[in-house]
Amino acid sequence: MKEKKLARDELIGRTVTIKNCSDPKWENITGTILDETKNMFLLKVDEGQKKISKKIAKFQFIIDGEKIIIDGSKILYRPEDRIKKIR
Repeated sequence: MKEKKLARDELIGRTVTIKNCSDPKWENITGTILDETKNMFLLKVDEGQKKISKKIAKFQFIIDGEKIIIDGSKILYRPEDRIKKIR
């Protein structure tokens, strides 16, 4: 239930850790979401900014001390549409 609530919420500005990525170089990278499109997140990381496709990874958010993991393929919507479509 918390996954759906988070998926409908604004993600820009949240800290995220990449988990279970099909590209191993991305795994366990943590950053702040600067921007979001239908297919990608733009993250601010220590080395600068990086773009990652939503469909290749699972993303871990920590909300109120609880770890919530969202499969990126389930949030493949434009941010304004994601809020309406995820139920």
